[in-house]
Amino acid sequence: MTKYCTTLFLFCWIPSVFIFCQPAIHTPAPQLSAPAYPAATVPESNIDIPVQIDLAPFFALANKQVDTLFTSPHFPDDWVQEGCGIRYKYSFRRGPLQFTIKNTTIDIAFTGYYKIIGSTRACVNGKALSPWTPACQCGFEEGERKVKVGLTVHLFLMTNYSIKMQVVRKEPEPLDRCTVCFWGQDITTSILDALKKELDQSKAGLEKGYGRIDLKPRFQQLWNIMNTPYNINNMGWLQLNPQRIRINNVTAANDQLQIGVGLAARPIIRFEKPEPLITPVPHIGNFSRDKGFRIYADLVMNYDSLSRLLTEQIKGKEFVFSKAFIKKRFVFQECRLVGSADNRLVIQVRFTGTNNGSFFVTGKPLYYADSRTFRITDVDFELQSKNALLKTADWLFSRKITSTIETMAQYDLTSILNTAKTNISQQLNRSFIKGVSGNGSIQDITVAGIFPQSNWLAVRAYCSGDFLLKVAGMDFKL
Repeated sequence: MTKYCTTLFLFCWIPSVFIFCQPAIHTPAPQLSAPAYPAATVPESNIDIPVQIDLAPFFALANKQVDTLFTSPHFPDDWVQEGCGIRYKYSFRRGPLQFTIKNTTIDIAFTGYYKIIGSTRACVNGKALSPWTPACQCGFEEGERKVKVGLTVHLFLMTNYSIKMQVVRKEPEPLDRCTVCFWGQDITTSILDALKKELDQSKAGLEKGYGRIDLKPRFQQLWNIMNTPYNINNMGWLQLNPQRIRINNVTAANDQLQIGVGLAARPIIRFEKPEPLITPVPHIGNFSRDKGFRIYADLVMNYDSLSRLLTEQIKGKEFVFSKAFIKKRFVFQECRLVGSADNRLVIQVRFTGTNNGSFFVTGKPLYYADSRTFRITDVDFELQSKNALLKTADWLFSRKITSTIETMAQYDLTSILNTAKTNISQQLNRSFIKGVSGNGSIQDITVAGIFPQSNWLAVRAYCSGDFLLKVAGMDFKL
């Protein structure tokens, strides 16, 4: 009986020692390698830029260039003589300039006030037969005679960003006639002819001095701003990367000339700050007028936070396997994302149970747009781990383990996409420099690709929306 008990004790004790003294299993860490991070093939976007140009300096120029007082030569001492029998002298002053703007045409109108003194004598064949009569006047006692005068300025925006001005003088329109008292002759036409000559000189002065206004330095400044990278909180650097410029329309209202500028750009957000691009602003051209913009934004997901979420889901999951009539127990303790190899995520699995230890699996990251989730699929044992386990613990090769990791390794990206949408919107709706501000909205944001890197997971987001870059205070350099 004693011998039987001893035998039974040894039979029970030896397997127990075998079970509880199993060595820890740790497979070698794989060689991690960051795959080439693909550059985004950024689609061309169209950005609308309403540019406002203050016309007040031009109005001031017109006030300065168009004289306030016109007189006959050497008034009031000398006379203007027409033929042998008529002489006169006049004074003409203008009232305030009034500006009316429609599209690219500026009408400048004012009321002129004039007065005249004249006399006559008898002549035959160009020879005077009598002395000059006493001077008679018009526009003095009865008040100055009035005439409506105006100029029309046509503005043309050239492809080299210069504004060409074409000035057209309108025909003066007399509101009051002027008839010299004692000989009853209407000399209004003579006065208006003299006025036209004065206005033509002012028109020529405007076109010669300011017929072309160069806005290229201002557009170059704007072009440089758009090539400058701007930091977006917790996301990276936004760079608009302008490509070409078009002019949609040119209109004017009140004191503002409004130029609808269309910009072709390839905006992108990068992890690292890119160098500012210094390129000359291209000439104005024509291209697609599709509205809105499209932008790629690369977001960073930290492996530590992804590992923590996966561990919370999987820790404590237990399986029992049978190997040669011996029960093998496996309990998940931790799953830690450690990097990438061969364009696949590498996950270290720590476990307890019959054995303690760790091994490595790899999986393919995929995005599911319908649920906005990122999942690790096609999970399998990493090659070095597989080779090591075949020699020490082949019982671990179970689809239950890899399937559980696939089931649990799902991440809802709704929050990170919404945060990215908010951050990008904040950066679009702000002042870049004095006089240059943005106004935009993100209509849609989705995931265009997921790229595992050495120390983080790159999620490339694709955004579409509308964006206005408003430029105000771009005045003329007169």
